[in-house]
Amino acid sequence: MTRSERGRALAASAAQSSGTGAGSVEEKVEEQDGMEQAEHDLLADLRRARRSLRLQGMDQPPAVARLALGQRIADAVATVMGSWTFIIVQSAILFVWITANLVGTMRGWDPYPFILLKLALSFQAALAGPVIMMSQNRQQDIDRKAAENDYRINVKAELEIELLHEKIDQLREREVLTLTEAVRTLTELLEQSASGARESNAEGGRPS
Repeated sequence: MTRSERGRALAASAAQSSGTGAGSVEEKVEEQDGMEQAEHDLLADLRRARRSLRLQGMDQPPAVARLALGQRIADAVATVMGSWTFIIVQSAILFVWITANLVGTMRGWDPYPFILLKLALSFQAALAGPVIMMSQNRQQDIDRKAAENDYRINVKAELEIELLHEKIDQLREREVLTLTEAVRTLTELLEQSASGARESNAEGGRPS
């Protein structure tokens, strides 16, 4: 095989490969839909909500400082009654009360079965139960809002990553298209050089 024939074969294979590559890349670009419009809108809404929360956090005091008096009292009662200090102190008071009414100076004031003590403990349970429930309900609201905030952050991160992947894919496809155009240009130049070589060989082989 002569040099001109090898050049023509190389040019034909390059042209075929470049045409196939360009076709596949264009089909891939057409088939890729990327993120839907609803996802773009959701991402924009999450960005605005996150930005407004950051600005609100800078402009306004923390939520703890805006608690009502009843909420602060409920938190304080739940904190005190849910500690070992309260259990030890209450146990000591009950022991002193029972001992004083049995063998001490208060003997006979609240005799067995300690009806007055039971009444006091019943009042304590009746008042402490709702107060502790108020504190627990408020803590549940805080946890629910934190969970919703975490969910929004996770959705926003997922959409941001998907958008980043989409941009990277677009850049990669543009690079492939650029390389395809460069191969096509080189193929045309190679074809032109091969045709010029054929013409020069034909002119050189003519008898003078």
